[in-house]
Amino acid sequence: MNKYQKTAISLAAAQAALLCSGLAMAQTPAAPAAAASAPVSSLETVVVSGRRAALESAQKIKQNSDEIVDSIVADDIGKLPDRSVTEVLQRIVGITIDRTMSKGDPEHYSVEGSGVNIRGLSYVRSEMNGRDTFSANGGRALNFEDVPPELMAGIDVYKNPSAEQIEGAVGGLVNLRTALPFDYPGFKGSVTVQEAYAKLNGKKKPSASGLLVNSWNTDYGRFGALINVASSKSATRSDFFQVEPYYPRSDAVAGQAAGSYLWVPKGAQWRTLEFERKRDGLYGALQWKKDGLDSSLTYFRSKYRMQWDEQAIFAGTDPYKIQVANGKFNDQGVLVSGTLTNNDGSLLNFNDDTRTATRNSQTEDFAWRLNWKASDRWSFTSDLQYVKASTRGLDSTVATGIGMQKEVLDLSGSTPSLTFDAADRAYLADPKNYYWSFTMEHLDRSKGTQKSWKGDAKYRFDDPVLQDLRFGLRLTDRQAQSSTNPSNYHWQAISQSWTQGGPAYLSDYPGGTQTNTFPNFFGGSVPVPPSVVFPSVAQAAGFPASYAVLHKYGADNCLVKSPLLTPTPGDPANCSNWPFAFTPEGLGSDIAQDIQSGSGNRQSEKTQAAFAQLRFGFDEWKLPLDGNVGVRVVRTQNNALGYTSFAGTEQAKLGLGGVPVANIPKYQQLDTFKNSYTDVLPSLNLKLQAAHDLQFRFAAAKAIARPDFDRLQASTTLSQTINTTGTTVNSVTQTGSAKGNPMLLPTRSTQEDLTAEWYFSRAGSVTFAAFHKDLKDIIINQTTNFQLPDASGKPQDFSVTSPINGSSGKLSGVEFAFQTYFDKLPGWLSGFGVQGNYTYVDSKTTLHSPVNSAYCSGTANSADNLALNLNGCDVDGRSFGNLPLQGMSRKAFNLALMYDQGPLSARLAYSWRSRYLQAVNVNGTQGTDGLNTDPNSPSLGQKNVAWGLPVWAESYGQLDAGVSYKLFNDQLSLGLEAQNLNSARQRQLMQQHVGYLTRGLFYTGPRYVVSARYTF
Repeated sequence: MNKYQKTAISLAAAQAALLCSGLAMAQTPAAPAAAASAPVSSLETVVVSGRRAALESAQKIKQNSDEIVDSIVADDIGKLPDRSVTEVLQRIVGITIDRTMSKGDPEHYSVEGSGVNIRGLSYVRSEMNGRDTFSANGGRALNFEDVPPELMAGIDVYKNPSAEQIEGAVGGLVNLRTALPFDYPGFKGSVTVQEAYAKLNGKKKPSASGLLVNSWNTDYGRFGALINVASSKSATRSDFFQVEPYYPRSDAVAGQAAGSYLWVPKGAQWRTLEFERKRDGLYGALQWKKDGLDSSLTYFRSKYRMQWDEQAIFAGTDPYKIQVANGKFNDQGVLVSGTLTNNDGSLLNFNDDTRTATRNSQTEDFAWRLNWKASDRWSFTSDLQYVKASTRGLDSTVATGIGMQKEVLDLSGSTPSLTFDAADRAYLADPKNYYWSFTMEHLDRSKGTQKSWKGDAKYRFDDPVLQDLRFGLRLTDRQAQSSTNPSNYHWQAISQSWTQGGPAYLSDYPGGTQTNTFPNFFGGSVPVPPSVVFPSVAQAAGFPASYAVLHKYGADNCLVKSPLLTPTPGDPANCSNWPFAFTPEGLGSDIAQDIQSGSGNRQSEKTQAAFAQLRFGFDEWKLPLDGNVGVRVVRTQNNALGYTSFAGTEQAKLGLGGVPVANIPKYQQLDTFKNSYTDVLPSLNLKLQAAHDLQFRFAAAKAIARPDFDRLQASTTLSQTINTTGTTVNSVTQTGSAKGNPMLLPTRSTQEDLTAEWYFSRAGSVTFAAFHKDLKDIIINQTTNFQLPDASGKPQDFSVTSPINGSSGKLSGVEFAFQTYFDKLPGWLSGFGVQGNYTYVDSKTTLHSPVNSAYCSGTANSADNLALNLNGCDVDGRSFGNLPLQGMSRKAFNLALMYDQGPLSARLAYSWRSRYLQAVNVNGTQGTDGLNTDPNSPSLGQKNVAWGLPVWAESYGQLDAGVSYKLFNDQLSLGLEAQNLNSARQRQLMQQHVGYLTRGLFYTGPRYVVSARYTF
């Protein structure tokens, strides 16, 4: 009896230590019963704390789970090992993160990471405590960078779904876990304060978080309450050196051989971006338990506010005027170094823009869970949830312009460089050489809500094989709406060389500018660029009032200079027309107005799901086998509201000769598009116990990923283009563009996993996984036919480009992970440990209707240019094709050296991923002035081909570190963390037929965080 009591006391003490270390968090499986059979002395002498304890807990979750899962748990209260949830996720095998702010705009860097891919796929479901959660971003998942990591107890990533889990995880499922009051033995509290320092800009920002939890035993049952708050600020900077796409030139240098091409960029430039964000979080939980009933009520709120201000200079000159002096070229004819000038003696045109972007986002999650253990066999669960999310953003750009006499480039080294003499620098620093160039505004707002209820039942068998049967229902009602300004990004000239009156120079219209000297550019590792005169941040942030003043400069300049134009005076009346007429774009007064203008999207989606899952185990076999088999059936019903619009045929062109013109009346029709589909999703998970520390798994399942809501938008705009020469119609084209397709089906996957897992110690393991996914109904943009009747009632065909389920794919790969502490080393050396993982993924996609042309012939960068959008087109009109899935690195690995001994805990971690495709035909690497080199084209030699390059992120590795020391009976912990200790630079490439050429180089520099945490 004494031995039993002593063992129980030791076990209780060990469990309390785990709880205080943040290991026994909400929904974390309990330690296996086998631990109780360990020798009493080991239970009394082993002290588990810090990172080692966190690894032990994560390993137990993976080892005991019914499904294939990888986890990270907090090694202290409110302390995940990184500054953002996104950065935490990249440590998990099979997960990679993107480091650009937007997939469609890879020119802006995200220091803390942005998008998450699991096994190369972006079809990632997000949950909080096993419930669906999301951000109001037009998609279906949570922006993980919006979530305060201080509120998280752990993160679980499920690689292959079971029938019991909510559908939608083709790539994988990320479940964020928070604590519940009963996860702690009684009263507990913690306070953490931090200060972050970014070396590049020298800015410091504070953070703080706190937790209080207690529970009470009463006659009415046990009650518990928990509150957790967090607030954090960050101020970082990223510097960017950028090279423009290369153009094929037959006259780039004097004496160039006839019929040869040299590839020359139209310039290079630099920029710097200051980013600040404030992230606030609040989490509260109430818990009650009595007899066979227990209940929990939780509230979670995440608020995210950010602003970034960028000042960038970029080339805007005619690329076919460029001539190169003192040029050096590689064996592909690509410029390596030289001096660029214009061949007609004019100045190289550059624009210098100040861009400011703000965003305010919030997600709130209310949930109530009730569990009832009706008997030893039956238990029931009811789970009710309400999620509300919103976001609102402004992106505003104001630019000045300047002409430079020359630009000296050296692109030969790892870091491209520009050389400026004293005259160049003086010229760029003088405000009188600049003119007011353009403005561009973008506004958006979104909100979404979801009500859901889930009711589950479980029946436990009294059987040597059958363990339990689980079944249940889930009902959801989700609403999503979003709006942008009608043009999305509304560009309008203030003054240009081509506008009436020419440029409006600052010497005539001064004020509202600032000079950026680019201090500490790239941390001082490259020559300081010249000072440049930019519009002030206030000019960009002051939309629309500041825009009105600036556009009046252009109109006034037009009025002043129009009478002076030669050889014939201009018409001053033009000064009141476009582009001088100030026409700002904003959001409508409500969503109905935005939908009518074609810039609004309203979706309503309801789902009904039912599942049944049987758990079984053949424990008496020589090699025990257990697992689950089940099926989930889900029906999805989607309603989308949108207009189909046509402005009407130009009546003045109906009487012209040549190609006949169909007279089609103006058309605008509001429709509700209804779409529904049912999916049957079977799943199987098996685990074979080859030894007490060696197990194998096999999993097979079908999964779906519903289209993002912005892909389901129902608005379609039709257009009729009539090309004429004098009084003769040469051609008539009838096309259309749909921003979405409300009839889309989900992307579907059939997937298999096989793993081998060796757990040789409490924090030591070696695991291997092989996986394969067959994907179908991948969404791409292609053309379909739409008909409108003309005035006589005859149907007229319009070729409409919209998202369709037009592709399939295959994806295969392997994962390898290991971790251990060197416990057998003597003394303090036993505190060392190592952790690492490696992922390899390969994929192939197949278009249902391939576009195989070797050359791109479209002259417009529009949605109906399929070769451009699907395959990418070079500046010489040649197509690329055979591109991989976007966001997928073939290889990725993490390696960490750890130390945990007594009060000291430390980690040195390196994360790396190989080259991956970011995007095709996006901002900065697209145009409509490509050289037509198609020998079969009647436009051979013309400079009118629409082109868009594939943009790649080069392989990138970052070194991070952290150390903490506990004092005063482990109540006080002092820490120091560092990110990007190796000052890594993210290289961006643009794919052209002459090679993968440097598009740009990002630099953010190291960042440091000092912290103090007190627990009581």
